[in-house]
Amino acid sequence: MTKDQQHPLYNRDRPIVESLQKGEPSDINLAELARLRVRYNGFPGARDIQADLDTILQNWGLTEEQLFERTRTIHSTGGIYKSRGKREEQDWN
Repeated sequence: MTKDQQHPLYNRDRPIVESLQKGEPSDINLAELARLRVRYNGFPGARDIQADLDTILQNWGLTEEQLFERTRTIHSTGGIYKSRGKREEQDWN
């Protein structure tokens, strides 16, 4: 059995997850949840974040398929990640 790895963006993502746990399924929160699900899917570690993302999805009454369907619609309109007038920035790594 291999040892769990520390995700390089864990310390940046943990506060986002905690915010999502307290938040509602707004467009930005749905986009963040989907982005983090993609990032941590299959990652050999960060089990707490993966479990929390599962719980958030359940609490919001969504399946992963429904989440991705909704966020595809959100992203198709564009602009969800606009920051301070700069180009659209998406962080999927």
